[in-house]
Formats: sequence, structure tokens, C-alpha cells
Amino acid sequence: MAAAPPEPTAAPLHVAIVMDGNGRWAKRRGLPRTLGHRAGVEALKRTVAAAPALGIKWLTVFGFSTENWSRPAAEVAELMALPKRYFDSDLTRLEREGVRVRCWGRREGLSPELVKMLDEAEARTAHNDTFFLQIAFNYGGQADIVDAARAFAAEVAAGRARPEDLDEAMFARHLSSRDAPPTDLIIRPSGEQRLSNFLLWEAAYAEFVFQDVLWPDFSVDHLKAALEEFSRRDRRYGGTPADGVLAAG
Repeated sequence: MAAAPPEPTAAPLHVAIVMDGNGRWAKRRGLPRTLGHRAGVEALKRTVAAAPALGIKWLTVFGFSTENWSRPAAEVAELMALPKRYFDSDLTRLEREGVRVRCWGRREGLSPELVKMLDEAEARTAHNDTFFLQIAFNYGGQADIVDAARAFAAEVAAGRARPEDLDEAMFARHLSSRDAPPTDLIIRPSGEQRLSNFLLWEAAYAEFVFQDVLWPDFSVDHLKAALEEFSRRDRRYGGTPADGVLAAG
């Protein structure tokens, strides 16, 4: 008798998205790159609105990386303005609908006005627990690991911890993602197939879905397609697969 097909994987609790392709979207239309980034904000709004009904509880998006500072000054200025554009239009709604906002990444280098805005978004939504939105801004996976290592080293220096106390669980408690559950699914639109320094620690057993769509065109259907692909994955976390053949992943 043929073996029964494996049960579909449950919907991912925590989804992360690399919001990539804004510049190329604008270039293909003969528009300034700044307009591509603004169109990307609209894609973010659509995704945040659709995610809870699809079973997603946590959504982490890559807004600005530590490497993006090397872009032209005008584009960096536009990227710095995007949180204001998003929160000016949507923060009241997010607060009302039970969304808790968390902003990951370094505050150093950001303007005082932007830091104040990020802090306000976190404070105004701190009581919410219906849905969790993490915005990785001035964030890099390597930088986050370095910051975590520095934080633990400071605890050792202060006598609050010993080097031998460090294990994976303790280290994870020093990362930006410390309050979030493990990342289940990472989606990257735009046709690129790399992490680009996003969630390097958290990606250990995440599933990846790459889609050939530029972020401003990312729709609810694209999100559903990624979740359907995720549901067909056999997540083993290094254990024995369904067919009994040992594998590393």
C-alpha cells in the first residue's frame, strides 16, 4: 500500500520579506527611483492588511539596510523619509487594529526626528498583541550579531554573566529578534536569490521562497502563492525526513 502523502505544513507564524525591486520598478517606467520607493510603501500597506487573515501573526520586513548608506544621497534621503510616509498615513489605524510595531536596527546615524518617530510608533502600539509588525531599519544581520556579542561581552565585563554561560538560546536573547518567534518563511521578490544580510541568525531553519515580481507589484496573490509553496515543504530541522533517508537539512 502506498504511503499516505505528508500532512501539509501549517501556515507560517512568522514571515519575513525582503522588500526588493523598488528602483528597478521605477526605472522600467521611466520614473525616479524615489517614486519606486513610495510605491513600495503601498505594497507594504497591502501586505500588512492581508497577513492576519492568512494566519500570519508576525511579519518582519527589511526597510533599510546598514549597506544602503552607500547609495546616492538623494535616494538615502528618500529612504529615510519612508517611515514618516508610512506612519503618517497608517499608524493610527495600526494602533486601532491591534498591531504592535517594533523597529529593529541601530538608531545611531538616524536623525533625531526619525528616532523620535520610530520610538513613538513602538510606544503607541506597545499594548497591542493582535499582530506584530517588525520593521528592520538601519539593520544588517552581521551588525545585529556583532551588537549581540558586544552586549553579552558587556555583561561578562560587569560580572553579570560568565563566558561559559553563553549558548545559542542566551545569544539569541541579545538579538533584535529576541521577542519574536523563530522565522518560518523568508520571501524575496524581485527575482534575486540571496539574503542580502537579512536575518542571518534567524534564517537557520527558515524556508525560502523567491518570486519574480518587483516589490511595488507584490500583491495578496503573491503572498498567498508563497504560503502555498510553504505548505508543501517538509520541515525537518535536521531530523529524519518522511521517507526515512537521513539528510542534513
